[in-house]
Amino acid sequence: MVLLAAAVCTKAGKAIVSRQFVEMTRTRIEGLLAAFPKLMNTGKQHTFVETDSVRYVYQPLEKLYMVLITTKNSNILEDLETLRLFSRVIPEYCRVLEESEISDHCFDLIFAFDEIVALGYRENVNLAQIRTFTEMDSHEEKVFRAVRETQEREAKAEMRRKAKELQQARRDAERSGKKVPAFGGFGNVSSVSSGSMITDTIVEPEKPKFTPTPARSSGPSRALKLGAKGKEVDNFVDQLKSEGETIISPSGKRGSDVSKVLPPPVNMESVHLRVEEKITLTCGRDGGLHNMEVLGMVTLRVTDEKYGRIRLIINNNDNKGLQLQTHPNVDKKLFTADSVIGLKNPEKSFPLNNDVGVLKWRLQTTDESLIPLTINCWPSESGSGCDVNIEYELQEENLELNDVVISIPVPSGVGAPVIGDLDGEYKHDSRRSVLEWCLPVIDANNKTGSLEFSVAGQPNDFFPISVSFVSKRNYCDIQVTKVSHVDGDSSVRFSTETSFVVDKYVIE
Repeated sequence: MVLLAAAVCTKAGKAIVSRQFVEMTRTRIEGLLAAFPKLMNTGKQHTFVETDSVRYVYQPLEKLYMVLITTKNSNILEDLETLRLFSRVIPEYCRVLEESEISDHCFDLIFAFDEIVALGYRENVNLAQIRTFTEMDSHEEKVFRAVRETQEREAKAEMRRKAKELQQARRDAERSGKKVPAFGGFGNVSSVSSGSMITDTIVEPEKPKFTPTPARSSGPSRALKLGAKGKEVDNFVDQLKSEGETIISPSGKRGSDVSKVLPPPVNMESVHLRVEEKITLTCGRDGGLHNMEVLGMVTLRVTDEKYGRIRLIINNNDNKGLQLQTHPNVDKKLFTADSVIGLKNPEKSFPLNNDVGVLKWRLQTTDESLIPLTINCWPSESGSGCDVNIEYELQEENLELNDVVISIPVPSGVGAPVIGDLDGEYKHDSRRSVLEWCLPVIDANNKTGSLEFSVAGQPNDFFPISVSFVSKRNYCDIQVTKVSHVDGDSSVRFSTETSFVVDKYVIE
């Protein structure tokens, strides 16, 4: 078998992706593919056509064709087997068989094609091996990275310990009135400054303070200077900013997809409240709630001194059996009697520019009626694999869930699932072997939905199912309805930010 080229083209013969395995010009391959549709005989079951010089072996892919161009003396049976493998590779990288999707993943397809054929001859590989080769997963690399991360953690821990020792020694010396010793010197007077640089950087990472190093009259020093590299990096960043580049701070990394956080409101008043809840839930695939825990907290932030002496009026309409707990400095008797949060000493003010948790609650239950979003998965074995039907139902109709993603594991190496009925959208991640069912909003108007798909596998292959979502409405009906001054009981303007997120939501 001598395979000249493998290509994905339109029904008009336009090449989308083409990989030549022998020396061939672009004009030549485009001409061969342009002539291919004209050679096909409609109404016949053949999947190959021949010319005087080459043979086309092809397979329809919806609106496209997977075409192999071989020599006429190649083995047609081997050609057909190779064609089937090429056709199975494409759905591994492309969610839908459309021209735009093929173009977006063209390099992934070319790399996979190269694993199937080398110099015109078929390699003895299967689909699972192709996926492994293209991922280039290395056990040695993982071990190396794990060792390096462990060494970095140990070095940071040792650095913190040394910094604390240096700081404690400096404090002891200052108390006794002795001269501050020069710890960790490098042979010059800059050692004291270097030691203080380490201490300040570790203890107060947000505002590092650097002591200037005294200049030496004997000429330039070649001693090690801590922080010099950081200054060069800062200068480089400033230069990029001046050229109009957008610089992203390392602290601004995106959080986990499982625990999404809603953005804060644009207009924040001098008194700002955050009502946050996080849910952890584990269900059985055959029904039954193993465990459900909801943790909530009201956090207060005051940015104006004149609003420091205030009280919060809480409206608790929850009937699920919550366990409430106030901050130790909050008057518990006042809260128990009137649902009002205020300090034990009314003359004191809440801390300024600090987030203070004033009230928290906890709900733990195994009552299935309290599950906010139920997921039912019914995999049924069929002759070609499994037919899977998944449905959701919103039991708490007062909730509005946003950015809902239901992740269903699917077997690897069997191609993309065939989707039937679908509410919302889906995405097949072949690398992680996961089918993600995406729903922008689930509320009282959209409380139920279903997804049907078929794929080769066993019923146990589709568990555990995980769910993630965010909501601007909290699960437990606890709200801050009013904020007032301690003196005079006059109202105070305040802003509120409510979020209900997932920590863990699994159907095992």
